[in-house]
Amino acid sequence: MERGGSLSPPVGCPPLTAPPAAFSQHTANMAESETLETVTEHERILQEIESTDTACVGPTLRSVYDDQPNAHKRFMEKLDARIRNHDREIEKMCNFHHQGFVDAITELLKVRADAEKLMGQVTDTNRRLQDAGREVTAQTEEVIRCRIQQRNMATTVEKLQLCIPVLEMYSKLKEQLESKRYYAALKTMEQLENIYIPRVSQYRFCQIMAETLPKLREEIKEISMSDLKDFLESIRKHSDKIGETAMRQAQQHRTFISAVQKQASLGCAKPLYSLNGRTTLQHNGLVGEDAADEEEGDDEVLTAQDLVDFSPVYRCLHIYTVLGDRETFENYYRKQRKKQARLVLQPQSNMHETVEGYRKYFNQIVGFFVVEDHILHATQGLVTRAFTDELWNMALSKIIAVLRTHSSYCNDPDLVLELKNLIVIFADTLQGYGFSVNRLFDLLFEIRDQYNETLLKKWALVFREIFEEDNYSPIPVETEEEYKSVISRFPFHDAEIEKQPFPKKLPMSQSVPQIYIQVKEFIYASLKFSESLHRSSTEIDDMLRKSTNLLLTRTLSGCLQNLIKKPHIGLTELVQIIINTTHLEQACKYLEDFITNITNVSPETVHTSRLYGLSTFKDARHAAEGEIYTKLNQKIDEFIQLADYEWNMGESDGRASGYLMDLINFLRSTFQVFTHLPGKVAQTACMSACKHLATSLMQMLLDTELKQISMGAIQQFNLDVIQCELFASSEPVPGFQGDTLQLAFIDLRQLLDLFMVWDWSTYLADYGQPTSKYLRVNPSTALALLEKVNRGMKDTSKKNNIFSQFRKNDRDKQKLIETVVKQLRSLVNGMSQHS
Repeated sequence: MERGGSLSPPVGCPPLTAPPAAFSQHTANMAESETLETVTEHERILQEIESTDTACVGPTLRSVYDDQPNAHKRFMEKLDARIRNHDREIEKMCNFHHQGFVDAITELLKVRADAEKLMGQVTDTNRRLQDAGREVTAQTEEVIRCRIQQRNMATTVEKLQLCIPVLEMYSKLKEQLESKRYYAALKTMEQLENIYIPRVSQYRFCQIMAETLPKLREEIKEISMSDLKDFLESIRKHSDKIGETAMRQAQQHRTFISAVQKQASLGCAKPLYSLNGRTTLQHNGLVGEDAADEEEGDDEVLTAQDLVDFSPVYRCLHIYTVLGDRETFENYYRKQRKKQARLVLQPQSNMHETVEGYRKYFNQIVGFFVVEDHILHATQGLVTRAFTDELWNMALSKIIAVLRTHSSYCNDPDLVLELKNLIVIFADTLQGYGFSVNRLFDLLFEIRDQYNETLLKKWALVFREIFEEDNYSPIPVETEEEYKSVISRFPFHDAEIEKQPFPKKLPMSQSVPQIYIQVKEFIYASLKFSESLHRSSTEIDDMLRKSTNLLLTRTLSGCLQNLIKKPHIGLTELVQIIINTTHLEQACKYLEDFITNITNVSPETVHTSRLYGLSTFKDARHAAEGEIYTKLNQKIDEFIQLADYEWNMGESDGRASGYLMDLINFLRSTFQVFTHLPGKVAQTACMSACKHLATSLMQMLLDTELKQISMGAIQQFNLDVIQCELFASSEPVPGFQGDTLQLAFIDLRQLLDLFMVWDWSTYLADYGQPTSKYLRVNPSTALALLEKVNRGMKDTSKKNNIFSQFRKNDRDKQKLIETVVKQLRSLVNGMSQHS
């Protein structure tokens, strides 16, 4: 249904019937209402179009079409009506103003001629003015141009005055970089960034500078780090030289102090303090030669800084500090130095072969820690005392382990002594730099024991060589000079020998003074190790005495024991060895005095050790005495083995056996040699020989392999025993009381007397009585020999076929033998039951 139109039925629908009257009225009212509303809306739209900008008319016109259907037709009608209305008003206005317009046109035509005239005048005036002002204009433009140039120049000067310091600083920066003054370059960069570049930051070159500076910083860091690496490599190579110099200076200082102390102890010197801090000695107005030599040879004291350029470290430290990366640098430096420390502490595999190997090892370590000490004191915080102490403790443990291992391979005492001296200088050097070295001195005590062991081995060879070269005969002295030469080497004093005219002989052999001298040499050698150990005289005295005791009780004693046991050492040599040990024993007190004089420690001191030489030489002498007894008995056995008795002989030869006479002659000559022995030793040897001879003869009679013995053999054997008794009664060795020596043969004598006299009745009657004539005859011994004699008698009778005569003449003797045998058996059985 279109707005404002009539109602019509829809297409295809039948027409509606006419509405009732009431409905028609209502419909008319509605149509009128809608028409009024439409007219009002169109008025509003027209007013809006008239008062609105043309660009905004579109929405207004769209509302016309968006309204009721066919409304635009009504709007167009309304618009046409409005246009016609405006046209009428325009026409009225034009008609009203037409006459005024015509008058104005007339006036304008009149003015045109005057205007043209005025235009010509103005043009002419302008031409003349332009001609007149052209020169002024040119001058004005020149002035303007100059003023602009002046302003530009002033501005340029002003800007250049701001830029020139920046450029100068940048040029300075380049020069510093070229001259490798990196720390100053960093300071210059800092000034550029904080002061100069901000003033002219609007310029492009400043921006380029600002972008370049971080790159330059990185280059400086890289260059400084490269210099640091070169420095670390350099000090690794120069550590040996640095350590050598430091240890040499420490040794010179120690030598000088020792000289001062020595002169002071003599009370003949007073110290003079020179301007350079070193002390010289003056004695009677003269400077000590040692000190003067040292002054001449050490005019300039070199330090680590003299040998190594530390500027790369300082420079790198300052650079990293300025760059705010100090911690990184410190960590890197410490890490690298720890690695170098481990490399330095690795020894050469053959270091123990020469002292140079040890010296190079110590030089490198000292050089390393001298550098660290210098860095510690020359820089603030790059390394700390805690860090150096940690490094030193790690190094000290490694050093001690290395020295323990390598020193154990040393068999040369001279090399061990040189090692000790190196360790002392090494310890003194590092102690001078503030490092704790107590553990090194503790190690020296371990090495001292090893040094003593090497000395003992060396002196064992010396003693062995002395013993091998000795002739084991008294020392002959032809003149007073020879005598003084001997007693100057060995403390020997004997009033009787001194009274004897020359030539004469000293009781000891040549080995005695040589041994005494070598013991003193050993003490000197042992003392060398004790020097510079910072120990008291009492401790040094104790160490000397202990090492000397080891030499006497172990080395010398062992050599003596081996010497005594050697098969080629005879009785004469053993006798001389006993004499030698006696004199060496007497010389022990002089050795103690010798040690006391060296150490100045009184022997009465509570903790002073005593030398065990007395027991050593006593033991050796006892061993030699025992060996004498053994060899003497062995010699007797050799003679006994030469015995060739005819046990079935009818009668004796009437003289002693040849082997026995040879034996007795041997014993006589041997005991003559014993005159130089102590009386008790000679007496013991003589008694031992006689007892052994008696025992050997008794065993010969009672030998189980010997089945029968004739009375003729008994008689021959008796003659031999008589010679033995005569030898014993001749006092081959003085000092025996009465028949003491003859008692060694008492058992044989009583046994042989019993058989020679055939005194069985007395033996059996007095058996067991203290006053018995045959007290020393054992029933078993008598029974064994009687049975052999009995068998010998029977065998002789059978060979001679005189049974009838035997039965007739010796029946009583045979019965007696049988009776005695029975009684002896009963005694033997009784003894066995009793036992």
